[in-house]
Amino acid sequence: MSPVRIIVFAKAPLPGLAKTRLIPALGAEGAARLASAMLHATLTAALESGVGPVELCATPAVTDPAWRTTVIPADVECSDQGNGDLGARMQRAAARGIARGTPVLLSGTDCAEMSTQLLRDAAHALRQTGSFIHPTADGGYALLGLTRSDAALFERIAWSTSVVASVTMTRIRELGWPLHVGSVLHDIDEAADLHLWPHPEFGTAIG
Repeated sequence: MSPVRIIVFAKAPLPGLAKTRLIPALGAEGAARLASAMLHATLTAALESGVGPVELCATPAVTDPAWRTTVIPADVECSDQGNGDLGARMQRAAARGIARGTPVLLSGTDCAEMSTQLLRDAAHALRQTGSFIHPTADGGYALLGLTRSDAALFERIAWSTSVVASVTMTRIRELGWPLHVGSVLHDIDEAADLHLWPHPEFGTAIG
């Protein structure tokens, strides 16, 4: 079975930097602890999926002191998101991974349903189809899978709005690429989303 590179995009889980929309509900420290727990859960699921290499694409770079208290598993490769808007950073990472000879699954750390099986199923669909997306209920996407890269997928998109997934799917189809659309998932971004967090082992770290 051909490998699929999982590239996880994440901010350093620092108070005031990560999960800022949850600060009113959790406080800056609580929001940062949740961000750290979600990063840990995402990287663990990616590693345990066994679908291919796992890369943490970080901002700032993991050599920055902002990451000094975060434990990153030894098997995770690290890269720097670099400059530009989210689209530019995702395009660079996707192109770099594909140039290394593997399809890529681009992921954040906000997805409530993130799991080992979800990633295995996504990688299988990507291998079969060539491009893959898991939209989210807020109009974004939790996973984007690509076997080839085109800057059009990431340019002139109003990130963090309700049109991100629909615009991306339209552009994939305009390129003539077959697309598998997965089920609608849910991000944990607002206080109303907190009940979706499925990992009680982190509960004491959040409160």
